[in-house]
Amino acid sequence: MKFPMMIATSVTALALGHTTQAAEPLKVGISGEPYPPFTYKAASGDWTGFEVELAHSICAAMERECEISPTGWSGIIPSLNAGRIDVIMNSMSITEKRQRVIDFTRPYYFTPGAYVAASDVDIDIPDDLDGLLMGVQSATTNATYARRELRDSGVDIRLYDQAEQVNNDLLSGRLDVILADEIAMAQFLERDKAEDFEIKATAPRHEAYGEGIGIGLRQDDDALQASLNEAITAVIEDGTCASLSEEYLGTDVCVYD
Repeated sequence: MKFPMMIATSVTALALGHTTQAAEPLKVGISGEPYPPFTYKAASGDWTGFEVELAHSICAAMERECEISPTGWSGIIPSLNAGRIDVIMNSMSITEKRQRVIDFTRPYYFTPGAYVAASDVDIDIPDDLDGLLMGVQSATTNATYARRELRDSGVDIRLYDQAEQVNNDLLSGRLDVILADEIAMAQFLERDKAEDFEIKATAPRHEAYGEGIGIGLRQDDDALQASLNEAITAVIEDGTCASLSEEYLGTDVCVYD
């Protein structure tokens, strides 16, 4: 008689444990350095932006809460694998190199890299890069592309830890051109200080840019990956992704099946 009761007790405990685990907030890792319009702090001090709001929508579709967890970009993958965050959702491209150490969900958006320089500079890219100083944020797909494809162009590539450092050095004249995400650059060019700059060209599709932007998670976390993929598909199909994209980016960058 006691044996079935013990089984029932154990099953109940497991069920409660599962419920508790499922109710825990999902720690969503983003870079501690703002990356508008994808991730940045509102006047209230809370994090917002296209990916932050999309993360909350994805969590809602999973019936979980999001806990936005800023960390340094250069250490964001180690933080994931160390268990300090559960996922990475910060414009991280799905690339073969990254897939050696982490897994990804299906892509949820894609944009190309863009070259930005002063409007009054007549430049044909990549032919006229020889002798110019070009800024790129390190540990990004744009940096990988520049390293693989632009070394022979004669351009002097300067790597930076933060995207805003690249932008500021372009504005101050310490750089001739920068290579960064096209959507981020479109937003950057709306600033008053950047009125004399423009996008000169976009980078071609290249293996360095991977398959698009996905949510990074630890390898073999199959259950979470399946839940995230289902939730991403849901927020894309119901129009949530497109609505947020139009609100924050001015265009629809969502990846549809």
